[in-house]
Amino acid sequence: MTGSSANVSIDELLRELTPQVIGSVVRRFHDFAAAEDAVQEASLAAAIQWPRDGIPDSPRAWLIQVAYRRMTDHIRRESARRRHENEVASFTSHVDEPSTTQHADDTLVLVYMCCHPALTHASAIALTLRAVGGLTTSEIAHAFLVPEATMAQRISRAKQTIKTSGIPFELPNLDERSKRLRAVLHVLYLIFNEGYTSSEGAQLRRADLSHEAIRLTRIVQSLQPDDPEVAGLLALMLLTDARRLARATSEGELISLAEQDRTLWDQRQIKEGVALISEALPKGAIGPYQLQAAIAAIHDEASSTESTDWPQILALYELLQQMSDNPMVRLNHAIAVAMVLGPTKGLELLDGLAEDSRLSSHHRLYAVRGHLLELAGDHANAISQYRLAAGKTGSLPERNYLLTQAARLSRREGISDFRL
Repeated sequence: MTGSSANVSIDELLRELTPQVIGSVVRRFHDFAAAEDAVQEASLAAAIQWPRDGIPDSPRAWLIQVAYRRMTDHIRRESARRRHENEVASFTSHVDEPSTTQHADDTLVLVYMCCHPALTHASAIALTLRAVGGLTTSEIAHAFLVPEATMAQRISRAKQTIKTSGIPFELPNLDERSKRLRAVLHVLYLIFNEGYTSSEGAQLRRADLSHEAIRLTRIVQSLQPDDPEVAGLLALMLLTDARRLARATSEGELISLAEQDRTLWDQRQIKEGVALISEALPKGAIGPYQLQAAIAAIHDEASSTESTDWPQILALYELLQQMSDNPMVRLNHAIAVAMVLGPTKGLELLDGLAEDSRLSSHHRLYAVRGHLLELAGDHANAISQYRLAAGKTGSLPERNYLLTQAARLSRREGISDFRL
């Protein structure tokens, strides 16, 4: 645990403990889908009992104990008589005193198990985001830019594959870790992103997710210290998370990068992130996380938006585009083009992005277009794009920010300001 249970809400505590408890239950019972159901039942029981009776001294042990009992009930219901009766007896011998020791960090083992080669890359990532990150199906679909129903089917198939393949719950050897590394890094990247900017809800960020992603990435780096992409991802997380205190007002309202008080940025994290990426880049095998970390370092080392080395950022995004078909990379590239060559050039690139079905309905496309139209002096169309973007985001802070931008320009232009 990252802090005392007395200092966090029950919801936050359950989000933090869930992947650890799932890991413990899967390690003992070897049934991923049933373990997830059992932990969900244990969490529901905690949500009902803890507000009434108080949080137990060891909430993790409490959840494990309840989940173990749910699993033994499940085994009794589903097992054949003699063979599974023996299995139940062995499993229940220590139910009243479950071990609270984390075996090789159950959460990280759970990540590697979910990223087994038996699963497709996309399914592995989706399942891990659900089991480890605790993200909803809607949030995962948002991260993948696909419909929610499609993602629900993908996660369901992944659970079934885990169940039928007999994938062991254990930390794989170095060779196996290397095979699964790409999926593991992608999972940690997406968990961090959802924590840094929540796709839904009233809070701008979910610190539990971003902090857990950083913690797990540090462990992965300790296991594979010579991999430059692992170092790149950790650097990217640190350099991005360093801005967290300047990203929102005391009321939780979003503050754009250009308007942030950079004296609030965490210089310790920036120093560590810059050192990591400076050491990783000369190793030769440059990947997308290293390039993104290098971009983040340029932002963090600049004293203002105006003094930022935008030509270098543009060059890095052009390299990144050659490695990735991610439409968000292309969107950020368009912003860099606008900052170097002018907003009209950036807007021309956005026209092509609007034809990409993965991005055509995403709020960021409209938000960026609104920003570039504002820079180009076309305030009427900028207002329209800001409002459209506000209607497409599930994040309340982002929605409020976009509507505030529209209202600001409306007042300046004397245009009637209506709300969505």
